[in-house]
Amino acid sequence: MAATLVLHSGDSSASLLLKPSFNSSPLSFFKSRTTTLPNRRSFVPKAGLLHHNFSSFSRRRFIAETTAITLALPQLPARSEEALSDWERVYLPIDPGVVLLDIAFVPDDSNHGFLLGTRQTLLETKDGGQTWAPRSISSAEDEDFNYRFNSISFKGKEGWIVGKPAILLYTSDAGNTWERIPLSGQLPGDMVYIKATSDKSAEMVTDEGAIYVTSNRGYNWKAAVQETVSATLNRTVSSGISGASYYTGTFNTVNRSPDGRYVAVSSRGNFYLTWEPGQPYWQPHNRAVARRIQNMGWRADGGLWLLVRGGGLYLSKGTGITEEFEEVPVQSRGFGILDVGFRSRDEAWAAGGSGVLLRTNNGGKSWSRDKAADNIAANLYSVKFVDDKKGFVLGNDGVLLRYLG
Repeated sequence: MAATLVLHSGDSSASLLLKPSFNSSPLSFFKSRTTTLPNRRSFVPKAGLLHHNFSSFSRRRFIAETTAITLALPQLPARSEEALSDWERVYLPIDPGVVLLDIAFVPDDSNHGFLLGTRQTLLETKDGGQTWAPRSISSAEDEDFNYRFNSISFKGKEGWIVGKPAILLYTSDAGNTWERIPLSGQLPGDMVYIKATSDKSAEMVTDEGAIYVTSNRGYNWKAAVQETVSATLNRTVSSGISGASYYTGTFNTVNRSPDGRYVAVSSRGNFYLTWEPGQPYWQPHNRAVARRIQNMGWRADGGLWLLVRGGGLYLSKGTGITEEFEEVPVQSRGFGILDVGFRSRDEAWAAGGSGVLLRTNNGGKSWSRDKAADNIAANLYSVKFVDDKKGFVLGNDGVLLRYLG
């Protein structure tokens, strides 16, 4: 039996009523009774809201003060909530364990896009990324392979997809149908990146540093560099590039600038390499920091950003290709930062291990942590902004975050 507290007040006395109810409760030992409080005795409610002597209250004053307290209570929040985040999680119809790798939208229809990942994952959206549906490509299912789709790019209605084991897909109708393009078995390395450049034209990069270009829908490819990175390092190993002798022959990451320049990180993170259109081979660079490099990419102003293992973030001095970098303090909570994506010249987002999400509004000079993904048990690998209104963060275990702005 539970007890209900009721107060009665008058000019000369006050009564405290304990009304019984029939709910089973540890308070059932209370018995219904009325206790009369003497005039000269102070009554202090347990909550501590009223501190005056109860007997000194007039009826009017008691009602006025308790009413004021009651009116003040609704102004308190019902529950503690954080400020709304700029990101929301989009749940996908895929198996657990899938790592999302790339995303692209059709320029002629900003609501129509495709999402790639491991385990032959290909999803399609027609509402700007709010919902996604699985998409199958018959030419990729004929063989007994579980493809890893690494990269996708569109120019107009033409689109390209590359993956591992070696596979190249092409569409001329905004992804309604996909055609498989044959590839040479002597292709050096695995295809990790493709960029649609113009009509029937694209640029493709392998993890061994081979760059190829096509202008006839992929039926013929021309090498843009004269040698692989391994061959370049064999020639320059005595030129002072630290870690070149330990090079395993593949890139860890590679990123392209809007004007066609590339920056790539060696598989061990010992050094990085750059390439500009017209150069015959990749140019290796010593890392300017003590820790090994995790990833590198291009800022909106044409400069470079650099991430090191353990959560450090650096920005190059000035724009263009350089070996001079300055560290920027970040609140990564000890987790590694894995990628940076610029929404505009000033605003950018960084993502990393264990749901780390950081934001800058001054071109990267200072960063603050966004708690949108704090409760998501996943690593966030990639930040992609299609334009200033559409952005996504891709992670493992099928985690996809959509930018709300």
